[in-house]
Amino acid sequence: MSTGILAWYDFTSDKKVLFVGDGSHALIEMLKARQLKVVGCDIDTLNDMAWREEYKEFFDYVVAIQELEKHENPCEALKTLFEVMNGSGKLLLGMNNRLGIRYFCGDRDCYTERNLDGIEGYRRAYSRKEDIFVGRMYSYSELVSMLMEAGFSVQQFFSVWPDLSIPSHLFEQYVIPQEDMATRLIPFYFSPETVYLEENGLYKSMVDNGLWFSMANGYLVECSKDGVLSDVRSVTCSLDRDDADAFVTIIHSNKKVEKRAGYPEGCMRLETLHNNCDDLLAHGISVVPGKLMGQSYWMPYVEAPIGQVYLRNLLENNVESFLHATDKFYDLILQSSEHVSEDKGDGLGVVLKKGYYDMIPLNSFYVHDTFMFFDQEFCMENYPANVLMMRVILSFYGGNAELEKLYSSERLMARYNLLQYRDKWCQMSQNFLNKLLNRGELKAFYTKHRRNLAVINSNRQRMNYSADAYQKLFIDIFHHADSRKLLLFGSGLFAEKFMALYKNDYPVYKIIDNNSARWGGKMDGVEIVSPEILKELGQGEYKVIICIKNYTSVMKQLDKMGVTEYSIYDANREYPRKMKPIVQKASDGGSKPKKYHVGYIAGVFDLFHIGHLNMFKRAKEQCDYLIVGVVSDRQVREGKKVEPFVPFEERLEMVRSCRYVDEANEIPIEYPGTDMAWKLYHFDVQFSGSDYENNPTWLANKKWLEERGSTLVFFPYTEQTSSTKIKALIQKKLL
Repeated sequence: MSTGILAWYDFTSDKKVLFVGDGSHALIEMLKARQLKVVGCDIDTLNDMAWREEYKEFFDYVVAIQELEKHENPCEALKTLFEVMNGSGKLLLGMNNRLGIRYFCGDRDCYTERNLDGIEGYRRAYSRKEDIFVGRMYSYSELVSMLMEAGFSVQQFFSVWPDLSIPSHLFEQYVIPQEDMATRLIPFYFSPETVYLEENGLYKSMVDNGLWFSMANGYLVECSKDGVLSDVRSVTCSLDRDDADAFVTIIHSNKKVEKRAGYPEGCMRLETLHNNCDDLLAHGISVVPGKLMGQSYWMPYVEAPIGQVYLRNLLENNVESFLHATDKFYDLILQSSEHVSEDKGDGLGVVLKKGYYDMIPLNSFYVHDTFMFFDQEFCMENYPANVLMMRVILSFYGGNAELEKLYSSERLMARYNLLQYRDKWCQMSQNFLNKLLNRGELKAFYTKHRRNLAVINSNRQRMNYSADAYQKLFIDIFHHADSRKLLLFGSGLFAEKFMALYKNDYPVYKIIDNNSARWGGKMDGVEIVSPEILKELGQGEYKVIICIKNYTSVMKQLDKMGVTEYSIYDANREYPRKMKPIVQKASDGGSKPKKYHVGYIAGVFDLFHIGHLNMFKRAKEQCDYLIVGVVSDRQVREGKKVEPFVPFEERLEMVRSCRYVDEANEIPIEYPGTDMAWKLYHFDVQFSGSDYENNPTWLANKKWLEERGSTLVFFPYTEQTSSTKIKALIQKKLL
């Protein structure tokens, strides 16, 4: 994906390139594949006078991405690069912007690993001897000044989004995005755990107020000695896909749009795109005309609003017009292909002979009172039209709360009869995207660098309170919870999560809700009641924990009622459990300490047998305290699609009664993963069967645990006995 920064650039083959940076960078292989002669050097080599003399006026191209920032004097380094370029040489320079929007949203500086250093010009950094950071970022004006001083008077800047190392969009300095970038761009961070603002929500304001370029997260600068610069105005990269589906889309200054295959394997996909457009035209669907030429598909630039923007403007101004337009869009989907089967009124809808997966507003213009489509390279046979319409809705709303307020996505789904099989349509839509975008393979990478909305919400909360108030409200939430009657305020998802994770440690007396329709009902056996119950209890008799995302109004309500003993449950925070005492057996002093302190095992443990016993025994031999998580009946049904032979309560009791098990608990059905188990128990090791030893998901879990000081150990199963074999024998006897 890092090659996207230059995958679009038209290098002339057989020319000499200086690559400044890591010799293993993927760009080097890309440059060699373009038939270029590459010479590599590190940033310190630029200080070598003999090297500078040897390569004086030698190179046709110089490539330096995120390297000059590490030089103690970038201006002097630029002067060296100017000297080693020949008369028609080009410099391609990638630099981070210290005034990038990501840093105003809370991301840490990539060099100092602290917040706000770049924004304030590093005035607090590098001032002490302990500050041993290497490198710093620069702003646009600082870069221009250094380039001019070094002799690079002919420059062309591109803003790079979301990051130089994983670019998906580049815009020439004076090009303003014409589409809704909030749905196109996924922010990328060095430190997502410190982010406190939703970057996507700021893009429209940045565009409207002329800040898109100046607050870009990075810049690519093209400098030319002979005055000749690229004619490219914007680039969209999709190199996170397999080679056959990887493309760069380039808009040229002559109003031509080029969709170029990232690799030779993509040429067949371009042929498919061309054929699909012909097929759509034959069905009366308007498409942007195009022509195949080599490894590219060429189209005219269309001066019209993107369908996404057109629909959004309609929704913001006239809901009825918006609904009329979405009806028209749905009709175009139905018109795009012959029907394998018609809508029978059973919720399954029409099945299309050919389903064009990317018939969405983002891939269309609104021209001459209709939607004109582009980028229709993906087509599935015998595909439900309902999946396509579900994708239209999901891609249009994209989690935008403002759009949901105007006309909710659920109402739009109901309009097209999508709710009955909602999960099915969503899953089919996501399955295709997950495979196309390699989300499974890239999951660990994205988790490390992409935002977490719950973390953003938590970080923003902290900014509204003093340190003492925040400690009382959000951290010490269990203060008095074990000595007073505990009441939860709220009966929604946050309360469900609290009950799933903490009900065993802190029994809940009542659940309070302002919605009278819920009074008298129960959650996990706890009655839901009116807030008036607090008037019946005396001060010092109870503790309230607010379990609502938007808690401010409830805080005001409690303050007005004179309630002072309350805290707020942050669903993203890890709260300490009420740990049970670990009693170790007396020894003669000669036994060795065990390898791990707290161990964890998760499983169904149906038809408890010798294999389970051996696993617990081996685990206990390696840890002082063994916790076992037992899967509930519901989770077995929904996850494994079978009915357990032994009910959950009995399975749990059998596990608890095992001499090797110190503690056994139900695994929360909504939060069954390794990450949540570790957050609950902070175990030193998780034990699992060896059949998962090479499973990518479990290997990712192992890596995640090791990053937190824990690990995952795989045990071989007992070959002779297993629950599966026992069940098979039982079924055989029954038959």
